[in-house]
Amino acid sequence: SEIGSLPSEIGYLFNLVHISMGSNQLSGSIPCEIGNLSKLTEFKLYSNQLTGPIPHEIGYLVSLPEIYLDSNQLTGPLPRELGQLINLTAIYLSKNQLTGSLPPEIGQLVNLTSLNLSYNQLTGHVPNEIVNMKSLRYISLEYNKVSKN
Repeated sequence: SEIGSLPSEIGYLFNLVHISMGSNQLSGSIPCEIGNLSKLTEFKLYSNQLTGPIPHEIGYLVSLPEIYLDSNQLTGPLPRELGQLINLTAIYLSKNQLTGSLPPEIGQLVNLTSLNLSYNQLTGHVPNEIVNMKSLRYISLEYNKVSKN
């Protein structure tokens, strides 16, 4: 049974800086209103039952240093807007059902040190923009269908 979901009204909490709701059996999708929370510095929704795509509005969360959305049931492509999150140091999106290719815009994240996209359904090749990232120390793409150039 459904325990709960993130309501769209969360977007009215303009001064919210922390969302830490990992392992809470949350279901439903991430509301696009999440993009209103431009002051967020913590976004942890790992190990839930979230479905649907990662909203493009995530690109407005410019203060975020890390994204923890691993171990959900998220679908669809990685939003190109991730490349706008210039303060990101880590992206954890493993163990979802994400599809499509890696957006080259991830290469714009000059502070990114960790990128975990393992256990998804990603395809295509790793863009040169990501291969050439100087800051990247850890990348995991295992259990996808991603190839080298």
